[in-house]
Amino acid sequence: MLDSFEILTTSGVVLWSKQYVPVSSNIVNALITDVFIEERIPSAAKSSDDRRAARNMPYKKEKYTLKWTTAKDIGLIFVPQAVYQSLLSLTWVDDLVDVVRGIFIQEFSTDLKKANKSKINYSSFDRTFDALVAKLDKTSSENGVRPSDTESASESQLTPPSSSAGDEDGIEAPPPPAPGLNKGGPASKLSRRAKKALNSSTPGSSGDESSSSRRPLGPRKASSKVKRRWDADGFAAEDDDEGVLDYSQPGADAADDACAAVEDVRADDMGSRTGKGQFVLKDLDDQVNAIIAESKAKDETKEETSGLLGSSVGAISGYFKNLVGGKTLTKQDLEKPLKGLEDHLLRKNVAREAAVRLCESVERDLVGVKTANFTSIDATLRTALSKALTRMLTPTTSLDLLRAINTTINSPTAPRPYVISIVGVNGVGKSTNLSKLAYFLLQNSYRVLICAADTFRSGAVEQLRVHVRNLSELSRRENIGYVELFEKGYGKDAAVIARDAVTFASQSNPSSSNNLAFDVVLIDTAGRRHNDTRLMSSLTKFGQLANPDKIFMVGEALVGSDAVAQARNFSAQFVDTKGRGRGLDGFIISKCDTVGDMVGTLVSMVHATGIPVVFLGVGQHYGDLRGLNVGWAVERLMR
Repeated sequence: MLDSFEILTTSGVVLWSKQYVPVSSNIVNALITDVFIEERIPSAAKSSDDRRAARNMPYKKEKYTLKWTTAKDIGLIFVPQAVYQSLLSLTWVDDLVDVVRGIFIQEFSTDLKKANKSKINYSSFDRTFDALVAKLDKTSSENGVRPSDTESASESQLTPPSSSAGDEDGIEAPPPPAPGLNKGGPASKLSRRAKKALNSSTPGSSGDESSSSRRPLGPRKASSKVKRRWDADGFAAEDDDEGVLDYSQPGADAADDACAAVEDVRADDMGSRTGKGQFVLKDLDDQVNAIIAESKAKDETKEETSGLLGSSVGAISGYFKNLVGGKTLTKQDLEKPLKGLEDHLLRKNVAREAAVRLCESVERDLVGVKTANFTSIDATLRTALSKALTRMLTPTTSLDLLRAINTTINSPTAPRPYVISIVGVNGVGKSTNLSKLAYFLLQNSYRVLICAADTFRSGAVEQLRVHVRNLSELSRRENIGYVELFEKGYGKDAAVIARDAVTFASQSNPSSSNNLAFDVVLIDTAGRRHNDTRLMSSLTKFGQLANPDKIFMVGEALVGSDAVAQARNFSAQFVDTKGRGRGLDGFIISKCDTVGDMVGTLVSMVHATGIPVVFLGVGQHYGDLRGLNVGWAVERLMR
C-alpha cells in the first residue's frame, strides 16, 4: 500500500502531506540530501536519452521506495514523494505522481506564485488526493496488472533530479491522463508502437517491479533473428505488431478542426472590385502613387535634381544633366548619356540585347524633342523609358483574363469551361500559385475545378486536396464561388486525366446560368527539367488532349537567365512537328518576396521570349498574388 505522499518547497518546507502509516522523516531527508544537495547522480542516468527513464525515477532507502518529480518553472522544486514498501507492487504510482503534480499546480496556481506560499492552507487537497488514489487503484484492478518496466541493475543507485514533461509548459499545464481513461481500450489491444508511445507519455509502472517474466520450464524453440527497422520517431517497427496504424482517413472531427484552423484572407489587400462587381488584382506598385505625388511637388519647386522619382533617379539623370531647358535633342547629344543608361541597365541584371533595345527605343523617342523650359530631363527620360518598357513587357491585367473567361463560358453558341494549365520545372511553386489563382477566381464567384494531373510526385494529390479543403472553407465563409478537386490517383496518363476533367466540367448543370457544371478548370502538371527531352515530349500530347485556353509557366524570380531557356523549351513543346498548337501564354513569377531586385530578370525573360508576365507571387498566402505594373518596373530600373 501507499505509505505517504509529500510536497516540498526548495527550502525543504512541507506544503502538503498525506500519511497512511507513520514513516520516518529520515527517508525523505535522505532523498533530499543525496539527490538535491550532494547531486550524487550515476553516470548511466546522466547519459540516458530515454524520457521514460528520466521521469519519476525510483530512489531506494532501507525498505522503502520513493518516486519523485520536479516542477522548476514556478520557483520551487515540487517533489511529490510516493513512499511505499519495496516488497509491494503498485503499478499506478507513476501515474499518481504525474496526476497529483498537474492537479496541484493547476488548483493552487495563484497561491504558488506568492512569496508566502508556505503559510497557505492546502488542506482542501486532501479530498482530491483520496479520490485520485481510489480511482487509480480501482482502474488498475479492473484492467489487471500491467507489465512493469525493466529494472536496471543500477536501480539501487541514486537517480538524478529530473523535471517531468509539463515543466516547460508553466503552471497552467493540464494534468496527464490517468491510466484506463484513454480511449481505445486496454493496452493489450494496442500495437507495439502505440504501447511504447503511451509509456513514454504517461508512465504506468513502478520502477521497483521486477521485469523478469515467468517462463515455462522446458526447452525453448530456436527463433530466427528478425531485422529491426527504426521509424522516424526512434521506435523499433517490427513485423509482429498487433495492430496496423492508419491515419490516412481522419474522422469528421479532425476535418472540422482543420477547416476551423484556416486563417481568413483579407481580399482587400489582394485587390478591389470594379463598378460591375469584378474583383481585380492589385498591381505591384504600392509606392508608385506616392512617388508620382512627390515628383510633381518637386517639379513645382523647379529643383534641378527633381524628377518623377526624386533621388532614386540620380544615377540616370546625371547622364542627362547637361540636356536641360528648351533644347532640341540630337543623336550626338544622346550618345554619351545613352551609353551610361545601357551600363546602368546591365548592372540591373538586364541582358545586353534587351538593354540595347531599350536604349534604341529611348533614342528614337528623344531625338528631335525640345525640352520645355525650366524642366528636368528626368520627366522626359522616364516617359520615353516607360513607353519602351510598355512595348517590351506587353503587360496584361487580371481584368483581361476575366473578360476572356466570361466570353468563353457565356458564349451564345457553345458555352464551355475555360481551361488554364500550369507548367514549370520542379519546385518553382506550381501548385501553390495554382491555389492563389483559384482564390482569385473564387473572388469573382466562378465555379472552379482543380485537376490533379501531377500523377508522378508523391504527395501532389494530397497537397491539392488540402488546398481545395482550405479554399472550400474560405469560399463558405465569404459566400463566394465553389471549388472541387478532380483526381484519379497516381501512375495514370496526365493528358487523359486532364481531358476527363474538362469533360466532367462540361456536364450539364441546370442550376447554373450557363448550364455548365464548372466555369474554370485549373490543371496542375508534374514538374520536369526543361532540358530533358523524354520528360518534355509528353507536353505535346497533353496540349492536344486538354486543349487549354491559357498555358501559364511558373518561373522563379531567383533563377535569372536560366528562366529564358526554360520558357523557350516549354513553349516549343506545345507545338507539334506539323506546327499545330501554340506556345506559352504568360509567366507567373513566383517567390518575388525573396528577391530584392528582380526587374532586370523580368525584362530579359520577356524580351527573349515575347511572353508577358501575367501574375507575380509575393508571399505564402492565398491572397499574395499581384499583377505587373510598368510604372513600378520603370521606378525599379531607374534607381
